[in-house]
Amino acid sequence: MFCVPHITCKMQVSYMHQKKMIRCLLFISLLIHSTLGKKSVVAPPSQKWLTLNGKQPLVIARGGFSGLFPESSSFANQMAVSLSLRDTALFCNLQLTKDGIGICLSDIRLDNSTNIALVYPKGQKTYDVNGKEVHGWFALDYTIDQLFNNVSLTQGILSRPSLFDLQSPISTIEDVTGIKPAQFWLNVQYDSFYNQHKHSPASFVEKALRLMGINYVSSPEIGFLKSMNGKVNKAKTKLIFQVLTADEIEPTTNKKYGSLLQDLASIKSFASGILVPKEYIWPVQANKYLGETPTSLVSDAHKQGLEVYASGFANDLLGSYNYSYDPTNEYLQFVDNSEFSVDGVLTDFSPTASEAIGCFANNKNVSKPVKGKALIITKNGASGIYPGCTDLAYQQAVDDGADIIDCSVQMSKDGVAFCSDTADLIGDTTAMTGFISRSVTVPEIQSKAGVFSFDLTWSEIQTLKPQIASVYQDFQRNPAYKNAGKFTTLPEFLELTKAKAVSGVLINIQNAAYLASKKGLDIVGAVNTALSNATFDKQSTQQVLIQSDDTSVLSKFMNVPTYKRVLLIEEKIGDAPKQPMEEIKKFADAVAIARSSIILMNDFFTTAMTNVVAEFQKANISVYVYVLRNEYITLAFDYFSDPIMEIATFVDGVGVDGIITEYPGTASKYIRSPCTNTDKPQYNILPAQAGSLLSLVPPEVQPPAAAPLPPLEASDVVDPPLPPVAKDTAAAIPAPATPTVAPSSAPANVASVCLSVVSIVVLALLFSMGY
Repeated sequence: MFCVPHITCKMQVSYMHQKKMIRCLLFISLLIHSTLGKKSVVAPPSQKWLTLNGKQPLVIARGGFSGLFPESSSFANQMAVSLSLRDTALFCNLQLTKDGIGICLSDIRLDNSTNIALVYPKGQKTYDVNGKEVHGWFALDYTIDQLFNNVSLTQGILSRPSLFDLQSPISTIEDVTGIKPAQFWLNVQYDSFYNQHKHSPASFVEKALRLMGINYVSSPEIGFLKSMNGKVNKAKTKLIFQVLTADEIEPTTNKKYGSLLQDLASIKSFASGILVPKEYIWPVQANKYLGETPTSLVSDAHKQGLEVYASGFANDLLGSYNYSYDPTNEYLQFVDNSEFSVDGVLTDFSPTASEAIGCFANNKNVSKPVKGKALIITKNGASGIYPGCTDLAYQQAVDDGADIIDCSVQMSKDGVAFCSDTADLIGDTTAMTGFISRSVTVPEIQSKAGVFSFDLTWSEIQTLKPQIASVYQDFQRNPAYKNAGKFTTLPEFLELTKAKAVSGVLINIQNAAYLASKKGLDIVGAVNTALSNATFDKQSTQQVLIQSDDTSVLSKFMNVPTYKRVLLIEEKIGDAPKQPMEEIKKFADAVAIARSSIILMNDFFTTAMTNVVAEFQKANISVYVYVLRNEYITLAFDYFSDPIMEIATFVDGVGVDGIITEYPGTASKYIRSPCTNTDKPQYNILPAQAGSLLSLVPPEVQPPAAAPLPPLEASDVVDPPLPPVAKDTAAAIPAPATPTVAPSSAPANVASVCLSVVSIVVLALLFSMGY
């Protein structure tokens, strides 16, 4: 009988798996709680897409949600179904066991995604697989009972969480179809290999088609696809030709896959579509930028009546710099351009593909968000795309829809106020090469040596070039524009914001006491004068936010009632008691606090949410969270390597009043999306629930608990009065002039529901046990 061996092993569930079920059943109360808040999702609108059939592109989940959980585990499959667009297809790579049972794993070698090498240490073999010698552990050497009862799945990609390893057995085809996905895609990658060892994938698929719903059958082997013609009901099941890399050899024809694509008419004779690596459509050049134009593959295939599915999408793979580390940008490149749309995307992160297609595609002319949404506040302009605080970064921020653009004010030796992230110019300019001899240590500002703006004249600073900052060495930002743009003086910045009619400005003031007492520089006076000269103190159309970590600085701006004062809290805090909040209210209307003071993290998992935001807001103090970035290495696993998820969590999960970000375009995309501005979105972008993902991990393998964060103290808030400006300066300090705005060097403008992750997995486990 087709499924008897699998049923037999189901009755022999190991004690470990029973313990896992008992543990997960403890979360039933969370399941009930999240279900009560669930919103209905409306059917896709009848908009026209540039796909072959004019319908919405298909999201195909490779091994379920394999970007987070081990591939094709019950966790991964149920998560993909629950967190993706309703018609999402689950993708299974077929492998056959010794007794002919089909299991789902992408690699023919089991040791890349399971612990089989530890269970059967002497089981390694070498086989010829399509002309290549391959060493490892192979499914065809083990029965399904041996695999199911003894072998567990592991995560095969190091950038993904390993704490879910050894929690799930290998899934059979029946396991995957048993959760009743909207669509199921079966990929047969090694037909010739299995036939050489007296297993017939074609016979297996033919039987499976009679017993379960299979919507797509794909293979990179033309012989297999031709053998299936006449055996599939083409009204129910599509045959898809999987194209491998251009130089690989197709086993049936012995031709390279690249050359086979030159004859699409022949492919149409045995397949209704092609599944190709995304590089066939949008090539990435050696410098990691996209080519100027796509290839004609999609258009040519559509003319032949072939659907085109693109593969290779994953949030945690370093792609083209054009995408600015926002994975939704990559999906939109393939589904939302004026020339074509692929018919589907094969991805390890189906929730991200779903939000791109369901929320962001066909959404270019969206209006400003509804009133009351969180402010988008820049950090040095769009500093994730261009060098921070340059004309390019500010123009990009305006184009991206930032509400508030910022200037962190620094002072030159001769008293010119300009915008730069810190007084130390080494990180954001080329000062290291030109002025290393002027490097000094200033303990009042930082512990390490630096080249400081207040030791250089403005003319000396202008000899430097801006330099884009990166969070990590391997995560370069837009290197083609590494030193692009011009430095911006404070008056130039203010004039730019008026000319561009942005909603407001944030002026950040640092080191005021040191500059006054040690350098004879009046940074507070320079800011006041610049704001007054630009008439910001005489209007209320554009917001003015004055930010500082020094309450004495903020007190100097209390005479202008339209200014909003923001206290920057650099310390990590776990609580905001009444007394320090009362002190803050004497000086500030808002606070800027770090992400880590709002949502606690341990080993890249969120663990809990503090009450800090609620406490400040209860005291009528607005809360801005800093600094949000796109690079997945800066994100907790709970955010699915997707910066949109982090934004959704802080905006709609926590409810902050503003987000301070280096990528305002990403924040703007989310806040202006119809999915966040309607009661019945096509797709729900779910805020993460702090600690829910980690709670799925057995206690014995969880990371040690972190020490609790200290509460905010009144002594952390109140600063001594500013010292008088010293008179014995090394150079005369002229009053800063108000220069005209220099022409920009910018290039031409080219509802959430807090559904618990735990609840979804509980459902998966219950279904798998037959509850």
